[in-house]
Amino acid sequence: MNAKLISTHALTPLHPGTGQGVGVIDLPIAREVSTGLPYLPGSSLKGVLRDEARKPVFSENKQENTKMRHAIFGPDTQNASDHAGSVQFTDQRLLLFPVRSLRGTFAWVTSPLVLRRFARDVASTDLTGLPAVPKIEKVEEYIVSSGRTLVDNDKIYLEDLDLTEPRSTENGWGQWLADNLFDEAWRHTFQERFCIVHDDILSFLLQTATEVVARIRLDKDSKTVAKGGLWYEEALPAETILAGLVIATPIEASKEQVFSAIKTLAAQPVQVGGNATVGRGICQLRVEEGGD
Repeated sequence: MNAKLISTHALTPLHPGTGQGVGVIDLPIAREVSTGLPYLPGSSLKGVLRDEARKPVFSENKQENTKMRHAIFGPDTQNASDHAGSVQFTDQRLLLFPVRSLRGTFAWVTSPLVLRRFARDVASTDLTGLPAVPKIEKVEEYIVSSGRTLVDNDKIYLEDLDLTEPRSTENGWGQWLADNLFDEAWRHTFQERFCIVHDDILSFLLQTATEVVARIRLDKDSKTVAKGGLWYEEALPAETILAGLVIATPIEASKEQVFSAIKTLAAQPVQVGGNATVGRGICQLRVEEGGD
């Protein structure tokens, strides 16, 4: 396969912005027009990794490192027409959304529609054993993974919603996602907090449970809020997980070189999205193992 799954785990709130908003929130997050689901543009991820590749990550020799960076990502602007890069990134689409819970502190929430789209992406990779996507027909229904960390008398409470009809089978999604998206130390924690809800419930949560903060700009002399210096920003909360594909298109670098390079660049957390100077957008990337 020429594609691998790559996921983005937000360690701090993540702001994949769209510029100025037209509603109450001045700087909203990027959302798909048709579904309203948040996403991180593939171009943003590619740009971040290209910048990381300027460091001596491939070779201590500056010329060799630059040669490999150009082979993977394409030449710099002044020579951009020489040849294309050998890697493509799809948009990172929402997979797991952290939601405050009465029990267990928070839940990693997803829905059948999100899982169905995710499964379509996974079909392009070497990953196997993906469970069938479960059906949830009533808005009151939910599916939890192993344990009853989120459950209180057969109910779960997500933000201000209470879901009252548990489904008996989880279909193995908690185990599959834990094995492929998390390190061993976090797999049990994830499975205890994994929850599948109705598509309409997730849509509601994505409109009401994102992080919105007020930001100000101070006048440098008076140290009070400058005129027009108050605005509201939206962000995906810490622990959000998005996923997409990294695709090798061998031009100046082979498929094996592309995937090896991306795994090297993804080994350490990177800063993605806006507000880098205030610690936002620190993310851990994970590229599927094997199959090179």
